[in-house]
This record gives sequence, C-alpha cells and structure tokens, in this order.
Amino acid sequence: MLLVCSCCFQANARHVAGGELYYEWLGSPSPGTSQYRITLRLFRDCDSKGPFLQSENPEVGVYDNSILVSSLRLPMIGGVSSISLNTASFPCLVGTVRVCYEMAIYSAVTTLPDNVAGYTLSRVGCCRIDSISNLSTIRNVGSNYVTRIPGTGTLATGHNSSPQFNLRDTALVCANKSFRLDFGAVDPDGDSLTFALCEAFTSTSSGQNAPPTSTLSMISLPYFSPYSGEYPLGPKVNINVATGIISGIAPQDGQYVVNVCITEWRNGKAFSQHRKDFILKVQDCDIIEAVLPDKIVQCDSFTVHLENLSTSSSITSYAWDMGVPSDPKNISVDPTVDFTFPDTGTYTIKLHVTGPAGCVGDASTTVAVYPGFKPGIAVKGSCFQNPYQFFDSTFAKYGTVNSWRWDFGDDTTLADTSHLQNPKYKYGTPSVKKVTLLVGSSKGCVDTAQIDYLVRDKPLLLLSFKDTLICSIDTLPIHVGNSGTVNWSPNYNIVGANTSDPLVFPKKTSVYKVTVNDNGCINTDSVTVNVLDFITVDAGKDSLICRTDQISLRPVSQALGYTWTSSSGEVVANEKFPKVRPLVNTTYYVIANLGKCQDRDSVKIRVVNYPVAAAGPDTTICFGDRGQLHAKIIASAFSWSPVASMQNAQTLNPVVGPIRTTAYVLRVTDTLGCPKAVTDTVIVNVTPTIKANAGADTAVVPNQPLQLLATGGNRYVWSPATGLSEVNIPNPVATLGADIDSITYHVRVFDGISCYADDDVTVRVFTTGPDIFVPSAFSPNADGKNDVLRPKLVGITQFRYFSVYNRWGQLLFTTSEQGKGWDGMFNGSKQPSGSYVFQTEGSDYTGKTVFRKGTAVLIR
Repeated sequence: MLLVCSCCFQANARHVAGGELYYEWLGSPSPGTSQYRITLRLFRDCDSKGPFLQSENPEVGVYDNSILVSSLRLPMIGGVSSISLNTASFPCLVGTVRVCYEMAIYSAVTTLPDNVAGYTLSRVGCCRIDSISNLSTIRNVGSNYVTRIPGTGTLATGHNSSPQFNLRDTALVCANKSFRLDFGAVDPDGDSLTFALCEAFTSTSSGQNAPPTSTLSMISLPYFSPYSGEYPLGPKVNINVATGIISGIAPQDGQYVVNVCITEWRNGKAFSQHRKDFILKVQDCDIIEAVLPDKIVQCDSFTVHLENLSTSSSITSYAWDMGVPSDPKNISVDPTVDFTFPDTGTYTIKLHVTGPAGCVGDASTTVAVYPGFKPGIAVKGSCFQNPYQFFDSTFAKYGTVNSWRWDFGDDTTLADTSHLQNPKYKYGTPSVKKVTLLVGSSKGCVDTAQIDYLVRDKPLLLLSFKDTLICSIDTLPIHVGNSGTVNWSPNYNIVGANTSDPLVFPKKTSVYKVTVNDNGCINTDSVTVNVLDFITVDAGKDSLICRTDQISLRPVSQALGYTWTSSSGEVVANEKFPKVRPLVNTTYYVIANLGKCQDRDSVKIRVVNYPVAAAGPDTTICFGDRGQLHAKIIASAFSWSPVASMQNAQTLNPVVGPIRTTAYVLRVTDTLGCPKAVTDTVIVNVTPTIKANAGADTAVVPNQPLQLLATGGNRYVWSPATGLSEVNIPNPVATLGADIDSITYHVRVFDGISCYADDDVTVRVFTTGPDIFVPSAFSPNADGKNDVLRPKLVGITQFRYFSVYNRWGQLLFTTSEQGKGWDGMFNGSKQPSGSYVFQTEGSDYTGKTVFRKGTAVLIR
C-alpha cells in the first residue's frame, strides 16, 4: 500500500540510510577537457542522534579503467533539511508509522580530461544502518555510491549529464500489501532511459569519511535468498523497464536496501549507467484507499481484469464504473472485475471503496483497448563471421509499431542491444542465442517476443542425401540447400558444377565434394555416388503360412525401386519389403530397378488352414457334482489344462469336478498343415454351496400350532407330511397330537438350477401342558455337558425374560433370547459353587402367562 512515492529509511543512529552520486556537464574550459559539477545526496532517519550529516566530509574518487586518477572533496551545500510524510493527513490509516529523514547535499566542480574509457565516480563509507532485512550481514555493512561518465569510446561526440530521478523522497509501504513506487527520471540531454533493479555495493572502509582506494572496488552486498540485486524486495516485486515504476506485493515489515539502475540510450545505443541506492522501510500498516494503475493498455482481447491495487483488509464495499453507460454490467460491486468492452477505444474507469468510520477511497484510470497486437522476430544470417539481419515481424491490428528494444543475447558484451526496427548485429562466437524484442505501438501496446536462435560457425548446407547408388548408364541430380556461392569437385562427368542442382553421371564410384561460400563463411560436405553396371534381385525362398496370417516379402537386391504384382494380376506395392496376407496359394512377382538397370524374380506363398479347436459350450454344475465336457477338433494333437480336477484328460470328453468356477483350455496343434497352436476355452460354472437351515430343535404341547421356517434356497420340500399344513413351502405350520412323543422333519432346499442340500429339525411333544422348565443344577466346567443354565420352553410362544440372582439379590444374568443361558460368570469372574435364584416368564400359545421361580445349584 503506497501513499507517496520514493524512499524511506530506518530510524536508527547508525550512519547513512541511502545516497545518490550524480554529475552535470558544465562545458569545456579548454580543448580536450570537460567541467562537471559532482553532487552527492545523503539521507539518515530523523531519529538518529548527533550532527552526523553536518560532520560528513565526503570525498569522491575518480577512476579511469578502475585506477584512481584523482579525488574530489565535496563540501555541504545549504545545510541539513528534514522531510517527512505527515500521516495525520491520513485519518483512515491503521497502525503506528513514521516516515521522516534528514537530507544533506554535497557538491563541488572539477575539470577532467576527455578520454576513451570514461570515468567511474565512487564514494565509499561505513556504515549503513543496522539490521537490513534482505542482507545476510546485519551490522557494519559498508556503502559505495557509484555513477558513470562515458568516454569517447562509447560517446564519440557530444557530452552527458546524469539523469535526474523524480524527487519524491517520502513513502509509506505497508507489509504484504500492493504498492507502487515511481522511480521515473528525466534526462537533461534528452536521452532515452530504461530502468532495472540491480545490485548495490558495499565497501571495506572502516570509516565514514575514508579516502578513496587506489583501485576501484565494486563489491556486491551480501544478499540472501530469496533476495538479490534484481529482486531486492522478493520475487513478487518488479520494476517497469520503460517507466521506472516499482510495483508488486510488499514483503513483510522491515527495511530493505534497493538499488535502481538507469541505462542511457543515444542514437539507439546504450552508453552509460546511473544508480540510486536507498533503503525502503516496509511497515505494519493498513489504510482504506483505492489504487489503480495510471493506465491500462489491453492488447490481446476486449476483456480487461480490474482490481484494487490496495489490498486493505478493512475495505467493506466496492463500486466500479466501467465508463460504458449503455452496458448492463457497467456498474459492479465485486472486489475484482473482468469486463468485456464493446469496441476499441479509450475508456475511463472509476473505483470507490468504503470502510469503517466513514473512511472512503477513490481512484480512476484510463483503459486503452486495442487487441490484435502480436510481437514477432525473424532472423537471416550465415555464420558468426558476418552480421545477422534481424526483422521485426510484429502485427498490430490497431495503430502502428513505433518502438523497439532488441537484446541479441550476446553474453560477451552489454552492447548487444538496439532500438532500430530491423537492425544488424555481428556475433563474436557461435552458439545458441536468446534473442529478445521489446516492442510497442502508437496505441500504447507493449509486449515481448523471444526466440532461441543458433548462430552457426559456418553457413547452413543441406544435402538431400549423403550416399546413393546409380546404374552406370544413368544421370543423377543432386540438390543442396544453401545461401551463397556453390562449387562442386571433381569436375568429372558433372553438369552445373557451380549450381545448387548439378547433374552427375559417373561410370565408377565417385565422391563429389561441395563447397558453399556465403560472404566469407565457408562450409563443405560430400556425396558418395556408388556405381553399378547391372543389378540382380532375389525375391526369396518359397514359404508356407497359415491362412489369414501376414508375411513380409524380403527380396535381396541393391535396387532402389521395386514393383510387386500377384499371380492374380493385382499390383501389390511399390516398396522393397511389402506385407501381404494371401488367402489362397499365390505367386508374387517383383521388378527391381536402379535407374535404367532392371531385374525380375518371383516367390510362391502356400497357404494352409489353422487347426480347429472347439472346447464345447459353457456349462454349470452344483457344488460337489461332476460334469462332462464334449470337445471337437480338426488337428493331429490336443491337450487340456488345468487337469487337477479332470478325469480322462487324454480324451475329448473328460469328466470335471471343480470346487469353484474354472476355465478349461483346449490346445490343438497340427503336423500336416499350419504348425501354429490354436486354443479354445470352456467355462464350467460352479454354483455356491447351499446352506440349508430347518431351524432349531424345539418342544410343544399337544395341538399347539408350531411355525416352522427353512432358509437357504428358492424351493423347499418337507417330509414326513405328518401334522404339516403344506410340504412345498419354506414355512409350514406343524400341529401334533398327544399320540406323538417327538418327530424329526427333514427339508430339502433347492437353488434355481436343481442343486440342493438337506437339514432337519426335531419337535418334542410334552403332555404336561405349556411350561418353562429350568434344571435344578449345572456344572460350568467346559466338558460340553450341562455347562449352561438355560430354560426349556414348552408350548411358549412369547419368551419375556430369564434372570439369575445371587443370595443377596444381586442380578447376575438376564436375557430375553430363546436358547441363551447363564455360564456361571459375572463381570468376567467365575461365581462360586452354591444355590442361585432364577425367575422366568413367558406366554403360551393361548396367551396365558407362565411364570416360574426357583433355585439352581452351581457345581464346580
């Protein structure tokens, strides 16, 4: 989040918080000399103690090719001034912030001889403020403020003065918020300027006013990842190369050393660099504000993405006006908007935000919509010894392309740039170069094109072939792709020896060498022409294949052309190794050609049938049963697998009895026809085991209806029929008289395919009437006899409970499930031998309640 743009510094008593060294050309006092005013601006925080800036006595070193040639003492001009950002004018600011520092200017005039290399001006000192957030060293970090005066080697005519940064020296940047700092500049000479973030320098000086060293020292500051000179505020912050605007998402609160480098351009060439070194203070704050870029240029579509560059967490509402009143989506209350404009043109966008306590923010910007801008690069050249011609192939549907900045990707120099539309550049070494073009249009569109281009050590030379074969009576054309003059050698049976398409007709094997010369770039290659007086062709041996198989015909010959036909007259193929799939016996004829030389041959392919295997239809058997397979074959031999559950596996009708569904594979072979094996598979499905259940044994009284229930299948048959209401249902009712003591009913349970299983249930008839019988004693000793005390229900249709108590009346066990009883345990412990009280209750089939109470003895 930004209020005003430029730099702010650490509130600390240790030395300078930033500086800039610059110069102004004043004239030529005498031939071959130039007079300059050298100026140093120094800053420190307002909370620093002592007359530090007043005591400064800076001395600037003047270096020629890194060797000190003179030094210049700079007196203070005009005293110390204090500049600050009045945060009281921002009532919606959240957080305690302070932006204030002192500034002093030191200046003097000097005269320097004009030279070829130019001069580097340097002022070193110790120390910067402590605890800089993007450096690995927190104390005693030196400073070195540098600028460059160009020499006649880079600026043959004219003179130069430093660019002047826009003097906006107070800023408020809030941590983790969007911000925008204007580090634009103007040039007094009218030179073009480009901007970059670059490394700042430290020094080994132990004193603030130490004299210049004899040799220029430019030591990079000790940045630590993810920070660097190129990314001093982290990877989310960049500088606009054309405007000098630093923008992005600020890092966490702290103080960061930042260095901005300006490259000066004159007549399309870079010739000097100027730097400003400052410390940016990022503070923990927030504010209600609307921030939009100065201008948005949309060059790839009609849709523009809009968002508030201030990411204040206190904003409660947004109101956008897109400047297109006729559009129903002209007004939006969303935090971000993707708006599609109806046509090309320039539109005014307005944003109004609100927050707590009546805080508001307003901003506006212009949007230029001119889609159809596509940058492009084309290159033409031969080798590194000659200049390469570069072409701007940018397409602009609207406006005209009017600005270019080329970077030719030459790592050996910084002068590999140009502002011409279609420049030339000569490389010093061959390699792959990353060529970049920053291109702009009269509508404000700016985009970048980039290619990886191979700069060759010799011109491109492309031969159609390197080695070939011809007949001695033929003529061979050779084509070479090239740019430049061509020469072929030797001059033996060749026509057009100085062209890209010569004709050769050697009578013996010869090597023809080609040389291409493209403005001094030379490349050579050769073609070997093998010569034969005649050719032969052998179509191969006659073969046998299985019907429907494919075979590749493989003739032996040095011919280059082949024509195949079949005995049926069909043209098969015009290739050397065709693939064929004959269904009947067929003879294939081949004509082989090498130019005018020719030979013929044929090969016969005999076709035989595959053996036949029919394993039979799939079948299903019951679990535990067996089934028989019925296979048929046309073959000389067969085998089955698997054979583990198979009887008579050596026959075509084996008996199988798998316990689970199994696939049986029949494999057949033939010794008289097709030698390939054929298989077929029959699946024997095994039905799951039927789990027949007739129910638990029970007891009734005479004439009591008893509901039987069988489960486990789809169909049921009961026997005997004595007393049953039906015998072919799962749940018949049994009614038995007093003349029957007990009876066992059998039930056969069938599945859906006639597989079955049996079970039975025994019914005892008590003539005593409905009752609940409880044994008088039990012995839970795990011998399988009388281990559990459980009630015996006779004539009881509804069982309510069975409970057991100790002699103190404590409930030890209770259940309402028939068939369950007490095993003599309570809470995991065996209960001692003795008498225990039981109670049980139920209702008989007439609805009468039956209650029994008594004692049972536990015996251990």
